[in-house]
Amino acid sequence: MKTIEIRGWKTRMQALCLMLLCAFALLGVAGGAFAQDLPPAEVAVVETAEAVTFDSGNVAWMLTSTLLVLLMVVPGLALFYGGMVRAKNVLSVIMQVLVVFSVVVILWIAYGYSAAFTEGNAFFGSFTEKAFLRGITAETDADGLPEFLFIVFQSTFAGITTALVVGSFAERIKFSAVLLFSILWMTFAYLPMVHMVWSGDAGFLAHKGVIDFAGGTVVHINAGVAGLVGAYFLGKRLGYGREAIKPHSVPFTFIGAALLWVGWFGFNAGSALAADASASLAMLNTMVATSAGVVAWSIVEAFTKGRPSALGAASGAIAGLVGITPAAGTVGPMGALVIGLAAGALCVWGVTGLKRLLRVDDSLDVFGVHGIGGIVGALLTGVFSAQSLGGTEADLAIGAQVWVQLVSVAFTVLWCAVVTAVVMLIVKLVVGLRVTEDEEREGLDIVSHGESAYEK
Repeated sequence: MKTIEIRGWKTRMQALCLMLLCAFALLGVAGGAFAQDLPPAEVAVVETAEAVTFDSGNVAWMLTSTLLVLLMVVPGLALFYGGMVRAKNVLSVIMQVLVVFSVVVILWIAYGYSAAFTEGNAFFGSFTEKAFLRGITAETDADGLPEFLFIVFQSTFAGITTALVVGSFAERIKFSAVLLFSILWMTFAYLPMVHMVWSGDAGFLAHKGVIDFAGGTVVHINAGVAGLVGAYFLGKRLGYGREAIKPHSVPFTFIGAALLWVGWFGFNAGSALAADASASLAMLNTMVATSAGVVAWSIVEAFTKGRPSALGAASGAIAGLVGITPAAGTVGPMGALVIGLAAGALCVWGVTGLKRLLRVDDSLDVFGVHGIGGIVGALLTGVFSAQSLGGTEADLAIGAQVWVQLVSVAFTVLWCAVVTAVVMLIVKLVVGLRVTEDEEREGLDIVSHGESAYEK
């Protein structure tokens, strides 16, 4: 047994070393492939007589919002996912969420922020201009905020988006595969979506006029499609469809959903980047849509299954949150109500009928909730953002905006599906994707981490 453990440890170390090499190689290759030859970033010079000042209220709100988004991931998402898997795999899922988030934050500082939020082409910024935060100081201004604060706020978005995807692979993927996948996917799926939507009018989708206040396309559709494609590559869990695979702790999932709801106020209202009327509207809309999602899911379950479930109500909250994310700052409260109801009801179909139709084992329904909810929210954003329907966009032509939203959804699905498929093929070739059947039966807690969540 000791020999096997040592050999297993060496294999894991080799895989981790390989992934680190891939990360550094990726930085160099991506920089050469996508970055422009730009002059060195100028270091901000602060004159002693006239120091840069920032609005303390806005700074305080964005510091708080950043902590709220962190709450969404650890412990929120970790508990939400952890409760839905079987007892033998709960630590593996919690570990994946925590480590993936941490790896992505490091990559965000290394080159992610630069690639997402600097000038470049329509799809990527420069991988080198602000690599390792070169040229940024505590006084550097980013639209009225300290740039360091904007960087850390956006790092939580990158981390949670990538961590969302692992729910589709739960209970059967190698830990090394999760890490290598996260590095590659964050680089070639998440970063370009951020640049295309949020980096300014030069971005491919921003130039077309897409409305995505806090991440319907960037976060939820992106992660949902990645989960769906990844689940196809992994294949179904042993016994899937032949035996009941039940959540080991619905209270864990319920608490995780509650923490996600609280944290989501930082996600949506924080995306206003100021403590102002836009943030207030986003906060109200988030409250209304989430409540509507809970009610809609519970009603649909009551009619289709005879009774509503706690797991369903928790999932309905997430569906409402996902649906309102792209619209939070541009629709009115009644629009938020409709979006929440629609997302809650349609996501029930997403995790039942559509899942059976697609014949895929999306373990924790990442596509059924985040993919479907994100699509519903993105399309209805084009409807209810119009001022005539209570939104904030006075000159919005509803038909034209819905078409822009539809094009952005279709592009996001296609981009992410292709990138995820290529990344999965690379990961399969380099470290392999799936644990053995014996290891899957034993559980990933013991196999991947040598620990058990509960005493037997």
